[in-house]
Amino acid sequence: MTSPDYSSHFSIANIPFGVASSKNHSDPQCVTRLENQVIFLADLQQSGLFAGVNSLPRGVFNKETLNEYAALPKSTHQELRKVLQEVLRTPGQLPENSTEDIGTVTLHLPVSVGGFTDFSCSLHHVRNAGRAILNDESPPPGFFNFPIGYNGRASTIVVSGTPIVRPNGHFFDKTATSEKKPIIYGPSRAMDWELEVGVIVGQGVPRLQGLNAKDADENIFGFVILNDWSARDIQGCEMVPLGPLNGKAFGTSISPWVITLDALSPFKTVGPKAEVALASHLEDVAEPSYAIDMKVELIVRDQMTTVSESKVQDLHWSGRQMCAHLASIGADLQTGDILGTGTVSGPNEGSLGCLLEITKAGKEPLTLIDGSKRHFLQDWDLVRMTAVAGGPASGVGFGECVGQLQPAKEL
Repeated sequence: MTSPDYSSHFSIANIPFGVASSKNHSDPQCVTRLENQVIFLADLQQSGLFAGVNSLPRGVFNKETLNEYAALPKSTHQELRKVLQEVLRTPGQLPENSTEDIGTVTLHLPVSVGGFTDFSCSLHHVRNAGRAILNDESPPPGFFNFPIGYNGRASTIVVSGTPIVRPNGHFFDKTATSEKKPIIYGPSRAMDWELEVGVIVGQGVPRLQGLNAKDADENIFGFVILNDWSARDIQGCEMVPLGPLNGKAFGTSISPWVITLDALSPFKTVGPKAEVALASHLEDVAEPSYAIDMKVELIVRDQMTTVSESKVQDLHWSGRQMCAHLASIGADLQTGDILGTGTVSGPNEGSLGCLLEITKAGKEPLTLIDGSKRHFLQDWDLVRMTAVAGGPASGVGFGECVGQLQPAKEL
């Protein structure tokens, strides 16, 4: 199926950042995007268009990742954003051959990821998952006191479009006739997606320094869509008494465009209120969330079924609070680190962000538009996630995050 046209996501109000290469730009470098035009920022800097941004290091965009630029102070990002918007509003200012159509470029992983922590910030998700798996919707004991999470495997984060191979692992054989199900090793039988937002760390936080949530915008470069692929059977076998490991560590997809907090600023909104008194470092700003609508589509044999539509503002914890919680123990935050929000689920049946919730842990199948059914993902299923801030007319969207499930490697 041909990818939709996302030009409306990338108006001049957006100014996202990514990394791309092409036939004419063989080495990956930092880029931005206006509608369907990809703009190579190293070319613009070399031409002198950014000469007025004195704090911008020379050659900062002639890099294979955004890390060096993301680590700069927020004031530098804001100054460059204004220059870019002025340049892009005025025809004829861009250097020759500095732009290419989105269809002619290859998009790369936008940042070098040193650390990946995945949280579980949705009260709806933890209740739905608990009800489906344990017949108990009680949230984990600490849920209302701090954002719960686990450390994932940063090296398995891939850019949108990268195939995901069904993992082999250990799980309980539920087809066995014995009362006590044996643990076997083989291809996962319960593959799932998780619709999330990824928070990209910009300027780092040194070890033992700590961070207050109210100040954490200075340390967040922007957001991406994140699909935390999950092998539910492998995850279920290993999670007691510890957290997930191989059930999550085989692949995580992110969208290629980082949407900055400056682009999202007009869409700030309130989220759920704290239910207990928070530790001081977790106290957040008055409008801690963003009005971002997210969608999941499942594409099977070129037929698309919309399976979920949810809202980021339904999350109980914010990106600032996730950063503050990690730093509170003395951990450092490094430029390029990614913090996942956990599944973005809402209060209604149509707003559930993963198959575990939709099918009630595989008990009730999802019916697709062609009449076929899914308890969990089948080989060659393609999952597409999209997100738009403030509604379709805002001009600030994320594009897409896609991944296709491929068969497991032979044992």
